[in-house]
Amino acid sequence: MTVTPTKPSRAAEWWRVQRRRVLWGVAIAVVALVVAVVVARLLRGLPAVEAFVAEYPGVVPPPEGTPVGIPAWLGWQHFLNAFFLALLVKTGLELRSKRRPPGFWTRDNTRWPRTTRAPRRLGIWLWFHLWLDAFWVLTGVSYVVLLFATGQWLRIVPTDWAVVPNAISAALQYASLDWPTEDSWVVYNSLQQLAYFTVVFIAAPLALLTGLRLSSAWPVEGRLASPSSERLARAIHYPVMLFFLAFTFVHVVLVFTTGALRKLNQMYTARDADDWLGFAVFALSVAVMAAAWVLARPPLLKRIAAKSGRVQG
Repeated sequence: MTVTPTKPSRAAEWWRVQRRRVLWGVAIAVVALVVAVVVARLLRGLPAVEAFVAEYPGVVPPPEGTPVGIPAWLGWQHFLNAFFLALLVKTGLELRSKRRPPGFWTRDNTRWPRTTRAPRRLGIWLWFHLWLDAFWVLTGVSYVVLLFATGQWLRIVPTDWAVVPNAISAALQYASLDWPTEDSWVVYNSLQQLAYFTVVFIAAPLALLTGLRLSSAWPVEGRLASPSSERLARAIHYPVMLFFLAFTFVHVVLVFTTGALRKLNQMYTARDADDWLGFAVFALSVAVMAAAWVLARPPLLKRIAAKSGRVQG
């Protein structure tokens, strides 16, 4: 009896390709990291490079009036951003897998706010992704408002062109495994400052705008619905997600290799201390995110979605 091999589904093939890409990506990243360290250490042995590092140590003095310390609301923002970003990555990967959604949600037009438009059916993963987007945007808007209301923007918005050579110097020091001297309770080093500025004012708006273009809220007819704008949004949205993942990975690695207890206290308890309280709060936040990741499964999502519409499948 001849057994015909089963052809893998499109979704299974997609996940197989992604796993292969991840493995290749990790291998390339490891090789690139080793090369970067070797090159950086060779450069640090050159007198001209050492003179450059001495002139630009990696930190630009903050402008007058810059607040010292990290407020408690920033710790909550840090957790909420990480929480929503983790679930956005989960749902984004599900959407990109092209698997048939395990259920479909249709809006109940009899509920407030009422609309005369025909209801649109959304896959349960897309429905959840859009709700996460809404909460993430709300968190981001409150963050920006508080950032400017409390003067904390002075800590992450460059106000001096000296930030560029100092960022190069800081990157060179990190790459050579000779960490730059810094005190993030008072001022971020220039590389940190540029990274945070990019995340808040460039990557986040790009993620929002491209995600909005790809969402069901975007008009399906008219000039705004051109296929070219959709293609451009798709070409940007996924790389932005990868940028957030890369930033998060580097951010976590540096936190744990440059004085973890003190950094975690600053980030999660708004204290410049080196006890274990910040680590405990961090561990609790990771446990909450892990639980949310595990619980965010179709059966629970469909029960929640049924509160605001009709769920099929």
